[in-house]
Amino acid sequence: MPHQKSLQLNPKKLLLSKWTATIVQNKEKHFLVTKIIEPELPFTQIQDIELEAIYSGRSFILPWQELTNTRQWRQGWL
Repeated sequence: MPHQKSLQLNPKKLLLSKWTATIVQNKEKHFLVTKIIEPELPFTQIQDIELEAIYSGRSFILPWQELTNTRQWRQGWL
């Protein structure tokens, strides 16, 4: 079985990180993490982040783990 490289991310360090969508929709390709959504209960793990499309300025909430899906996201602006 071939070794698969998985993207290791720390949700606390994602703020202002840059991402490229592998499937461009509405000319939105480059994104920036603009907010880490803090959990309501203390001592619980971060679940969500806010991404902003650079082209349109549209923002949306996304579970941070989705950024590890290399079929949808690449780290950095490519």
